[in-house]
Amino acid sequence: MSTPAFIPFARPDIGEEEIAAVTQAMRSGWVTTGPETRAFEQEFADSLGGGVDTVAVNSATAGLHLALEAIGVQAGDEVIVPTLTFTTTAEVVRYLGADPVFVDCDPITLNIDVRKIEAAITSRTKAILPVHYGGLSCDMDAIMALARQHHLRVVEDAAHALPSTWKGVKIGQLPSDAAVFSFYANKTMTTGEGGMAVTHDPALAARMRIMRLHGISRDAFDRFTSKTPAWYYEIVAPGFKYNMGDMAGALGRVQLRRLPAFLARRQQLAARYFEALRDLPLILPADAPAGDVHSWHLFVLRLTEAARVTRDDVIQRLSDAGIGTSVHYVPLHRQPYWRDRYHLTPEQFPEADKAYQHMFSIPLFTAMSDDDQERIIAALHDILG
Repeated sequence: MSTPAFIPFARPDIGEEEIAAVTQAMRSGWVTTGPETRAFEQEFADSLGGGVDTVAVNSATAGLHLALEAIGVQAGDEVIVPTLTFTTTAEVVRYLGADPVFVDCDPITLNIDVRKIEAAITSRTKAILPVHYGGLSCDMDAIMALARQHHLRVVEDAAHALPSTWKGVKIGQLPSDAAVFSFYANKTMTTGEGGMAVTHDPALAARMRIMRLHGISRDAFDRFTSKTPAWYYEIVAPGFKYNMGDMAGALGRVQLRRLPAFLARRQQLAARYFEALRDLPLILPADAPAGDVHSWHLFVLRLTEAARVTRDDVIQRLSDAGIGTSVHYVPLHRQPYWRDRYHLTPEQFPEADKAYQHMFSIPLFTAMSDDDQERIIAALHDILG
């Protein structure tokens, strides 16, 4: 009897239409930022409902860095971030010489605990950087109210949150200063590597566009496609090299058209997990409130006290059964750089630390077959039943 194929934790859903679009972009002669990236930016803005500026970049990390730079974060400032996140959320603060201030998570949603944000605000605080964990929106009403009360800026780390909503409004259309999406390979849609910064403020968008390409006053695409000599440009700031290339833009355009189908499939897979796993000693992830959309980028399980195995045992036994998993995340207060620089301890973040010790993420991706999911469910019942 043959061994069943390994089910990875995540796999991008790329078909012939994407391959054809990227091939066409390559044949066009434009492989760096050009017409495909421009079109992707416009189509992404349209998909959010319009009325926003979009800036395509080569990663969500780049987008967050640009957004914080554009709102004026600088050395000596503080930015409030969750501890239960990937290091990107905090490292972009350090890029600017500012300091991240870490906040514990809500025990149910695993998003930043809004009740604990206010205690973290000081005279140095410049911004709040919430993360929509796993694709579930933070309580943005409460966060925006705090920001207004304390005259703070808000940049949303929306890496997981396409196409999530908060009270019926799409992430990217909320009244924050900016939201930044990720198109990394395991996200709800992909450009391979890439991201999109979204803002209602044209001045912030203009600054991000200049800074994403070396601080040049004119977009390279405009200069190189001009019908008259247009060689002259000016460097107005020491910018970065964060632009998205046209092959990525072409891939993104096709993936964006498929996003509604991707969401429907993720919702179907999540619903099946909820039905099949509800009797096991697990805390299932929080769903979005009625009427809202959870992107289901992640499906994070936590063992209850009734489980007779440890988290690491479960991960190993799933691996032995040919099933990939991950952990989202090793909290930043446990990571050597952040722990040592800011003298962080687990006792400061009891909810995130407790969640970390019991959590693991199981596969949920649109290219997964029903049979794959049944194997995962059966394996979990075998381990935990």
